[in-house]
Amino acid sequence: MDASKQLISTQKNVLGQPLESCGSDPLTGFYRDGCCNTGAADVGMHTVCCVVTQEFLEASARLGNDLLTPMPQFGFPGLKPGDRWCVCAARWLQVQRAGAACPVVLEATHEATLEVVPFEILLQFAVIPKTLQ
Repeated sequence: MDASKQLISTQKNVLGQPLESCGSDPLTGFYRDGCCNTGAADVGMHTVCCVVTQEFLEASARLGNDLLTPMPQFGFPGLKPGDRWCVCAARWLQVQRAGAACPVVLEATHEATLEVVPFEILLQFAVIPKTLQ
């Protein structure tokens, strides 16, 4: 079993349940496996699964984290509104404090996020699963 698959099977989300996939189009995650899992190599803690909005993308770029511009040399396609992406917990919180937070998928957001972002804030921006709508 490769290391990223092992991480997926053992890591938990902010709800204390098994971490779910965040997205595959574009393929997200620090390990580019579709999940917001983390490990020692992920110093940026790419653990928040969010559904990016134009407002979020523009605010993030203004704050120094350009997620709009493709960087093929790093396998990064550039994001557009509606994409699901694993963002750094501290960066998500920075954009939230600037008034431009985007929705968060709690089931796919790694529990390590709680070291940076209070659960109550994540809950305010939570995507409601289709099964509960």
